[in-house]
Amino acid sequence: MRAEQAPRPDELVIAIVDDEPLIQATLVSYFENAGFQVRAADTADGLRRLMAREKIDFVLLDIRLPDGDGLSLMRDIRAESDVPVILVTGRTEEADRIIGLELGADDYVTKPFSPREVLARVNTVLRRTRMSRDEGAGRRLRRFAGWCLDLDEHRLTSPTGEPVRLTAAEFELLAALVRHPGRILSRNDLLDVMSSREWDPNDRTVDVLVGRLRRKIEVDPGRPQMIVTEYGLGYVFAEKVA
Repeated sequence: MRAEQAPRPDELVIAIVDDEPLIQATLVSYFENAGFQVRAADTADGLRRLMAREKIDFVLLDIRLPDGDGLSLMRDIRAESDVPVILVTGRTEEADRIIGLELGADDYVTKPFSPREVLARVNTVLRRTRMSRDEGAGRRLRRFAGWCLDLDEHRLTSPTGEPVRLTAAEFELLAALVRHPGRILSRNDLLDVMSSREWDPNDRTVDVLVGRLRRKIEVDPGRPQMIVTEYGLGYVFAEKVA
């Protein structure tokens, strides 16, 4: 399978959801100048209407909205779509950032921010999503405990044959683990395969993503048998991979 050509910005529709007029106008102008097709909304209901009306390729979502919090909206989005989402949060909202990642957000950016930083993060997530879907020249499958991970199609299939939706970050993390069964991978090792962003030394993103994956693939997420914690060292994929 040949990798698909990367889409141009003008082929992508990004929804910017923020109820602060100055922030929204600044981001809309910046992303339009970068070549994206931009749709704007200032409420959760506004985004829902946008997504019902047309295909949205990316969502930049403030977690504080006048008609409901963005975290509830994040949950609704993930119930229906794997569209990439970056959350916009305040610096004092660490708990909300963690919850947002647990609900399936791909990344977050904290206020105050520069539009250039936001664009860089959007491009990083888009590149990560594209690479996870198009990586490689042939179809490569990894099988474990009845599960099947298709490294080329960005697809996880359960032992019963049901597709399991993964975000780009979840896919990259699981792919890294199944490529190295039995090997301890540190949090830094796993962060390195996920993106090129600057990570805080205390960043809990890997732990959050591991928790999300465990809830999707482990029989008992509280007592994981596949993704095992090696305390003080990192994580190891303990299942045999074929």
